Amino acid sequence: MYREAFINRLLYLLNLFATSVIFLFFCYDFFLIMFAWECIGLFSLLLVNFYSMRVYTIKAALKTFIFSRISDMFMFLSFTLCIVIFNTTDLSLIFLQIPFLSFHYLFFGNFAIHFLTFFSFCLVTSGAIKAAQFFFHVWLPDAMEAPTPASALIHSSTLVVAGVFLIIRFSVLFEFTVFTNYYLALLGAITLAFGSITAIFQNDIKKLVAYSTISQIGYLVCGCGFCCYEEVLLYLIIHALNKAFLFILVGYIVHFFNGNTDMRQMGGIYLYSFDIAVLLFGACFNLAGLPYSAGFLGKEFLLFQVLRDDFLSLIVRACWLVSFFFTPIYMFILVFVVIFGPKKGIYTTYASFWNFKYYNLNQIIINFLNNKYKNLSLLNFYSFYRFQYTIVTCRTTIYLLFSFWLFFFFFGESLLMLLFNFSTITDAVSSNYFFIFKNHNVFSLNYSSTNLSNTIMFYIIFFTSSSFIFLLNMRYNFNYFYLNAVFFFDVLFLFFILFLFFNFYLGTIFIFLSFYLLYKTKKII
Repeated sequence: MYREAFINRLLYLLNLFATSVIFLFFCYDFFLIMFAWECIGLFSLLLVNFYSMRVYTIKAALKTFIFSRISDMFMFLSFTLCIVIFNTTDLSLIFLQIPFLSFHYLFFGNFAIHFLTFFSFCLVTSGAIKAAQFFFHVWLPDAMEAPTPASALIHSSTLVVAGVFLIIRFSVLFEFTVFTNYYLALLGAITLAFGSITAIFQNDIKKLVAYSTISQIGYLVCGCGFCCYEEVLLYLIIHALNKAFLFILVGYIVHFFNGNTDMRQMGGIYLYSFDIAVLLFGACFNLAGLPYSAGFLGKEFLLFQVLRDDFLSLIVRACWLVSFFFTPIYMFILVFVVIFGPKKGIYTTYASFWNFKYYNLNQIIINFLNNKYKNLSLLNFYSFYRFQYTIVTCRTTIYLLFSFWLFFFFFGESLLMLLFNFSTITDAVSSNYFFIFKNHNVFSLNYSSTNLSNTIMFYIIFFTSSSFIFLLNMRYNFNYFYLNAVFFFDVLFLFFILFLFFNFYLGTIFIFLSFYLLYKTKKII
């Protein structure tokens, strides 16, 4: 992004936008909330309108701004009601008065409207437009015209979440309004089913992620309808982190293909940027809510609250099932078309990323290794040398994303359980319905067979360690002396795989041993 002519404008707009969102988070006064809401709307317009020379961008910015105004209209209506009825804007005083207004009605001629229902309906609609729910979703895919950092900030992790946060902030109100909860649950359910189906048919990579966001926010809105705000907040955090990292990777992919966002002209990235392949697979795995990831646990808590037996809940359950079926499909369409699909981009795109600077030296080193260890040549993993100069992401991004990936795969469940079991008097999820958490190991595979658990453990640790080894080799292969030690490391890795086949616990010990030895060999060299 630093090649952009107006990089300063982008940076100060991003900072102002982030400040507005943080301000919204800390406000406990309705007037200040409305002020922050207006700031968010203004800065999102300016960010979407960043490349204002394009006609399509101007149209997208106008659409975003119009929907933002409609949202603000509902917000202003609820603010006016608040002033008239409650005579205050302090949220604590408003929440104190709410129970006493349970039977308060507003009369328009012969018509009477339940005040709390009307007030909460205005608030919810304002939040739903901002969160791009069904009927109001059309602005979000077009808002992808913004630069990728702005897309990551606005349309994945903050702006669309602000609507859900508004509902959570006024959660006391929804205890007294049954119809608004029905409205929220149905709106969220329709959105999550619609968003996941629509995402499958997108060719533009940014629009696919936008519809994915619409679908995932549907989960949160639906959860708010069932009054399970703790679970919603947890999944909100998981999803926001996940989407932000996914957008960083999508930004790298778009940059790799010279600004092209059409997935029909992408493919074959894994040969040229293996780091993106590894990290994108991890982010999509988590976002699809596949087992043993934090996304799975977050969805599970929400689902636990949503599974009721009345008619409305059955409709909601049907929508959730549709979404559960289609979410992994569109996520792995993204992974396999862009990363492992046939190379359909322009030839020069690939050629410019393949670095031949050290090619001759590298061939000499490989030949030297093969000659030196003729008897053990089978143990040389040629695939390691295949991905040597394929680094696209910066060092900080690699460390951040990789630590995020490990955290969400290996410690996501433990983190959620700590939060839940310490924030409630009794166990949050009763043992009969879900895994037993009281004496759980990291993956809670107590009840599955030993073979199954060992196999799953093997694959998870195998893929993680493989990807880490690839990342290490990409970092250090330019060093001639390090390559001499690669052979020993390959042997260690082979032993590690054999140990995994025999015993999971020995394998776990061995992975730490191999990394320690690698560290020592690097130090000696």
